[in-house]
Amino acid sequence: MIGRIHGVLLEKNPPQILVDVHGVGYEIDVPMSTFYNLPDVGREVTLLTHFIVREDAQLLYGFGSAKERSAFRQLIKISGIGARTALAVLSGMSVEALAQAVAQQEIGLLTRVPGIGKKTAERLILELKGKITADLDGVTLAAAPGDNRSDVAAALVALGYSEREANAAAKKLAPDISVSAGIREALKSLAH
Repeated sequence: MIGRIHGVLLEKNPPQILVDVHGVGYEIDVPMSTFYNLPDVGREVTLLTHFIVREDAQLLYGFGSAKERSAFRQLIKISGIGARTALAVLSGMSVEALAQAVAQQEIGLLTRVPGIGKKTAERLILELKGKITADLDGVTLAAAPGDNRSDVAAALVALGYSEREANAAAKKLAPDISVSAGIREALKSLAH
């Protein structure tokens, strides 16, 4: 397993880069968030990596931060999400934005990423719930235990309300309300 690469950046051809490590050139695919933060060609670079061996290829993926690599690893564990799709997700949004989209079940944010349709976005939210969180100024974005408002919002979306309407109605509820009582209360507020 190759976990980290340190060498001289030789080429930058999005999404792939070439890094010379003591005479050996490694082709590494990186998300655009990492690509934009790379130094100029000819300068030294250090990346955390994820190495995938398949029957027909050996692929190396590079990341500028541990949280990006961790998010990538969580994404590729999901059935139907390959490394290319995981890179597309991380290229389209930051890890914090991904964690927030999962915590708040915002399918619309995920479907903006090329190659992610509604069903794939729903699967991502379901599979990543509780597994990916972002710590922003000490606030964890995953719902606190006993907070059923995100489940209420998801039920309202399933009933045909827009995500905006569902989230607005769910935010008015007490965090400890049961899902069934929350749905009833939210439906009453949406009816007015």
